[in-house]
Amino acid sequence: MQNTPDQLCRAALAVLIVLQLVMLAALLTKTPPHPPIAVAPFALGPFLGGSLAIAIASFFLGSATTRGGRATALLAGVLALVSFGPQKWIDPAIAQIWPAVLLGEMAVLSLAASLIKAVRD
Repeated sequence: MQNTPDQLCRAALAVLIVLQLVMLAALLTKTPPHPPIAVAPFALGPFLGGSLAIAIASFFLGSATTRGGRATALLAGVLALVSFGPQKWIDPAIAQIWPAVLLGEMAVLSLAASLIKAVRD
């Protein structure tokens, strides 16, 4: 049995939610290697809170099955790239954070693929 685009989308969102929750916990507890308190042009805590809220909202809106679900899923993926995008591979802490960066990028790619498949179906 093959997974539906909605199942794949929700799985990718779940990965991003867990990774961002761990980042937020590291930030709040200052557990190394924690993310910086702020990155221009905003503080990271509120940004992560917003990213998490959008990803969770997508679950309730239907992830890949409704227009609102797809829009919020896409936004969640774009917001996650601030933390896990290709620019992180040149971050001085990459030796410590690469598993999260790699998984985050894989989740965003999976999310994009599931959304493309959902729109085509």
